[in-house]
Amino acid sequence: MLEKHSALAKQLAENAYRRPLVLESSEGGNTVSGNAYAVLDSPFSTVSATFKSPHRWCEMLILHINTKYCHAGSDGSPSMLKVSVGKKTPQELGDAYSLQFAYRLAAASPGYLSAQLQADKGPLGTSNYRIELQAVPLPGGKTFMHMRYSYGYNVASRLAMQGYLATVGTGKVGFTQIRQGPGTVYVEGMRGAVERNTMRYYLAIEAYLASLDKPAAQQLELRLSHWFDATEQYPRQLREVDKESYLVMKRAEYQRQQTLL
Repeated sequence: MLEKHSALAKQLAENAYRRPLVLESSEGGNTVSGNAYAVLDSPFSTVSATFKSPHRWCEMLILHINTKYCHAGSDGSPSMLKVSVGKKTPQELGDAYSLQFAYRLAAASPGYLSAQLQADKGPLGTSNYRIELQAVPLPGGKTFMHMRYSYGYNVASRLAMQGYLATVGTGKVGFTQIRQGPGTVYVEGMRGAVERNTMRYYLAIEAYLASLDKPAAQQLELRLSHWFDATEQYPRQLREVDKESYLVMKRAEYQRQQTLL
């Protein structure tokens, strides 16, 4: 991890994201994945304590606009997380897709953290969902993090995604620019989709960590505002609803998450 941090030093310092972040994606072998490498302003001890807790994973995941619900069966490793994902607007849980994530703390030491979420089955024929997080301490009370988000697909799920991208998702792009003709364009299709969601998950991590030094009663509102305001820095890729609509929806979903166990 520290070697990777050194290799990415220039990109972390100078990039289009206006934050120390490098975003990559790939597609092949019926799998699509996104990788976020970032320097976090939080000390490693805080990052480690956060992601050793399945309950705190749920507190973070609910910030993502498509996450409708998250509940951890226990607050240790291993644990099962029941996660519902769906629309970018208010939605009954019965109409959302339910995933069962297995949480495992792969490694936890004073100098390294590795935690994993894996769901065998997803919506519309998708499978093998993974959210993997690694972190190491950096000088100055900061942390270097690698988060990987990936899933597998079959013919049916690829066709379903193509149908979505041709209708509701038309014009949606990712962050990577690829050469096309005499110029460059943003990547589209499944790579574009996985990049958007990788960024949304990364920004949820950033927003959650940024709230932890504030009074507990203020943390939720700070996280929600931080996440939405951060997404607005990338309107071409991430703008979906206005801020008030997002806040109203997420307050209700968070309350549902606390009461519907």
